[in-house]
Amino acid sequence: MNLLDSAPGTAVAPRPSHGEGGEVADTGDPDAARSPAELAHLVGESPAFVAVKQKLPLLARYEAPVLLTGESGTGKELCARALHYLSRRAGKPFLPVNCAAIPLELFERELFGHEKGSFTSAWTAQSGLIAEAEGGTLLLDEIETLSLPAQAKLLRFLDDSTYYPLGSPRPSRADVWILAATNVDLRLKVQERSFRADLYYRLAVMPLALPPLRERRGDVPLLVAHLSARHAHLTGGQSKRLSPRALVALGQYAWPGNLRELGNVIQQVLALSPGDLIEPEDLPIPSGTLAVPRPGTSLKQARAEAVAQFERTYLTELLRQHGDNVTQAARAARTERRTLGRLIKKHGLSKR
Repeated sequence: MNLLDSAPGTAVAPRPSHGEGGEVADTGDPDAARSPAELAHLVGESPAFVAVKQKLPLLARYEAPVLLTGESGTGKELCARALHYLSRRAGKPFLPVNCAAIPLELFERELFGHEKGSFTSAWTAQSGLIAEAEGGTLLLDEIETLSLPAQAKLLRFLDDSTYYPLGSPRPSRADVWILAATNVDLRLKVQERSFRADLYYRLAVMPLALPPLRERRGDVPLLVAHLSARHAHLTGGQSKRLSPRALVALGQYAWPGNLRELGNVIQQVLALSPGDLIEPEDLPIPSGTLAVPRPGTSLKQARAEAVAQFERTYLTELLRQHGDNVTQAARAARTERRTLGRLIKKHGLSKR
């Protein structure tokens, strides 16, 4: 079970059925109908992540090639899925392909397919990934691992949407939206001549950079609540709670593995913690680990950011435990309701 629904290490992940994540009412406007449901899967309210979510419906409508960049585990495939299901192609296949999992010598065959007799063991014709994704979206993850010959063939397809199945003298045409993802700086690969410059510019028509979790630490309580609820739904058990101290510890951690690491931590602690209330000592992360300040951050600014992070994390969990009732929350926090209300307003949290 994976709380993030990812499938690392596979060449082609299973394709979800249309409407995954819940049905939405038909309002006559397909974009309006799909947008709320698909964006609801992308949890986060930090400015950096909100900026990403706001771009998705626009990119989905335009359907130019999108290059998703970001560290490993930042949610590039989740955003790619959202792009697909926000687009007019939502009823067609979405195929995520891990380029690194396909042997270099087989990439052309996997992508374009082959004709019967095109090589020794080709007893029958076989369609490729492009044909299987017809009308839909193909995500090429870890695009930087493609060999230069494979890059050249992909570039030709991107230029005119035609390709030659292996062993076929006749070109085939496809209607497929190509998305690419990478966790490296492709511009450096271009400088090193290990990635074609023309392919880079063809893929990066619409670049979309995803922020690492350490730059959206205020989203940690929301993500924890989402992952905990999902774990309870998948296991049929009762959702366990994290104490405010545990949430602060999670917020202070630097998360080098980003969302994937957070999902693993939450899954471990929910499955293995004996009690219903999870404390910092139960978390499988290094104790006393603080998030690394951004380069150039002054001591005063770093201190202010740490305090703000603590306040938001503490208040989010406090309000959740008391059903957003400020009076009860203030009583539990042993502070005046007016003081707590000012802090809640300062951080833009809901209350009643």
